[in-house]
Amino acid sequence: MIDFRSDTVTQPTMAMKEAMVSAALGDDVFQDDPTTNQLQRFAAEQLGFEAALFAPSGTQTNLIAMMSHCQRGDEVIVGQQWHTYRWEAGGMAVLGSMQPQPLELQDDGSLALEDIAAAIKPDDPHFARTRLIVIENTVGGKVLSPEYMAAVAELAKKHQLACHIDGARLMNAASRLATDHQLPVWQMARQLCQGYDSLSLCLSKGLGAPVGSLLLGSASFIQRAHRIRKMLGGGMRQTGMLAAAGLYALQHHVERLVDDHKNCQQLADGLWELTQHYPVLQGQIALEPVQTNILFCDMTPELAAKLVPYLQLQGVQLSGSNYSKAGTQWHRLRWVCHLDISSDDILYALKAMDNFARSYQGTE
Repeated sequence: MIDFRSDTVTQPTMAMKEAMVSAALGDDVFQDDPTTNQLQRFAAEQLGFEAALFAPSGTQTNLIAMMSHCQRGDEVIVGQQWHTYRWEAGGMAVLGSMQPQPLELQDDGSLALEDIAAAIKPDDPHFARTRLIVIENTVGGKVLSPEYMAAVAELAKKHQLACHIDGARLMNAASRLATDHQLPVWQMARQLCQGYDSLSLCLSKGLGAPVGSLLLGSASFIQRAHRIRKMLGGGMRQTGMLAAAGLYALQHHVERLVDDHKNCQQLADGLWELTQHYPVLQGQIALEPVQTNILFCDMTPELAAKLVPYLQLQGVQLSGSNYSKAGTQWHRLRWVCHLDISSDDILYALKAMDNFARSYQGTE
């Protein structure tokens, strides 16, 4: 099965498994697991933060960050489509007692600076106190530029607010930007983080570890985060076996992210060519531009109802859902490339799409 549902489905490589089995272990609740400590030091040094904290998931590191920055009743400025607002089960409100202030995204995935500034509440007891700005990078595979990231950090500083990056796929953003700016990828990643108070970095998406995320920030911030992690049930014991996978991923899987980006562009180009070749597909499929490893493909629900089961039978697995745009119903398929998908897999998927289009055309 070629699994395009998400880059979370990656399996540990043999070398990663060997690193996990041979990892030196301790008790991370006592902060004496040597491999976990090594992972945290490595990430903090590479990304320009004082300290880091390993946790089970990005949902938890985001929540830990927000609860460490904010008190009950404080307000957090987020995007309508941010994971922190839409896809993390309302944890910031339910568990953190924080009020989200969601803003509409621009076409490039950013929040308009003027919208952020307008959402900051005055010092008035009628309002929740604005305390934190959250930015996500990448946003559905879209990359926010270092200039934009710096502008948001400067805006937060001007208004004496904290700012946090949900960087689940930050290294994908850094890889794309590093290519564009001809910089080493780690230098680009560090630049994206400059001026921010905290960062959540996922190890189990494109980087390919089986589990875990890191929260990075100042030493005092991470000290507060330790307490919140314990409160949320994120304190684990011999985490070195998991941390070893994350450390291996950071040391060996960052540079290869560009392969996923190339494969995703190859997929997008191939699908576009099919829509041009088969008139029956024209007007029924719309492709979003690719920047990193995620391709969104919109189609009519009628077409999707036939295509998705067909591809499943051919060994190509996808995720998708219906949505409405300008009064028209669409089905959005998400194709995510990752280290377990090769260029040959892309060619196989495109061949399956070609076979479907040929047979579909014959039924019209």
